[in-house]
Amino acid sequence: MYETLYSNIADNLVKNGYIIVEEALNIELNKTLFSICQDETGFKKAGISGAGAMHLDSLKRSDSIRWLDEDMQAQSEFLDFAKGLQIYLNRHLYLGLNYYESHFAIYKEGDFYEKHLDSFKNFKNRVVTTVYYLNEDWVFGDGGELLVYDVADKLIVSVSPKAGTLVVFLSENFPHEVLPTMKNRHSIAGWFRIDKIGA
Repeated sequence: MYETLYSNIADNLVKNGYIIVEEALNIELNKTLFSICQDETGFKKAGISGAGAMHLDSLKRSDSIRWLDEDMQAQSEFLDFAKGLQIYLNRHLYLGLNYYESHFAIYKEGDFYEKHLDSFKNFKNRVVTTVYYLNEDWVFGDGGELLVYDVADKLIVSVSPKAGTLVVFLSENFPHEVLPTMKNRHSIAGWFRIDKIGA
């Protein structure tokens, strides 16, 4: 079903290290996921992790999250898409990805996430990052853009969080940040992992 999309993602990860795909998934799936994410039951303030334990730091990030689970409906369909991508990347790029984890994220007015890397120093755990946007009718001026940088800290691209846009990039290579949003911003962030401790 997604073979062409998987191939396009793999090719661009090899060539550029990242890809941005608009209207990536079924529009009805997007609508259902958006509706699920708007129900704030079970959301908690996101923490910051690194060498130490997970902790809250509102000066670095201010979004709230809830982990996806298998529900035999929309969440399962999204996770099935991710599982297919994992299999494809392992088969064609030999990445050795063990599993995929993902959470819904809500950024309320004024929320942000400062520049960071998804793969922690000395821990080769998160290998490929995905971000999928759910908001319909997002327009210029609503804020909440994802800014992606290269390892030399040069801005590569600014991504508007419009419904159906999928961003995939190599976790170790691209610092990124979320600019303050002017209205509630909904997305799904995920990571393909291998969890090997580096030297």
